[in-house]
Formats: sequence, C-alpha cells, structure tokens
Amino acid sequence: MEYNVEDIDKILNFKTWSNKKKIDTLLFIDCTLYTNLGKESTQTERQSTKSKSKRLYKAIGKIDASIGKQILNSLD
Repeated sequence: MEYNVEDIDKILNFKTWSNKKKIDTLLFIDCTLYTNLGKESTQTERQSTKSKSKRLYKAIGKIDASIGKQILNSLD
C-alpha cells in the first residue's frame, strides 16, 4: 500500500510497526514529494512540498526526537 502525507497520523498509530519502519515510511513519502517536483514546478508547488516535508519531519520527531530535530534543523 502506498501512503501519503494525509496518512501521517495513521502511520504514527500503527501498533505492529517498529519505529524504524514508521520513520522509513515517512521518509519515503518525503522522497516521493521531492521526486515529483521538476524544473517546471511553480514556487507555490515548491512551498507546498516544503510545508508537507515539515509536517513529516515533525511526525518523525514524535517517534524519535533527536532524528526529527536534526532533520528539521537541516531543512532551512
């Protein structure tokens, strides 16, 4: 099954998934977002992707605070 940004809460609440699998899935969603950007992408699309990335990184921070903080600091 493919997940997207709207599935963040669902992923965080999976009881049978390890924290590593949750983080990997969230990072895969982030990778997919950036992969879908191209040269012709508008500034609005780029900003939207960056905003969604922040949501994903904050979710990762709920799983592992140190990893989430490192990623958020490197975003800007």
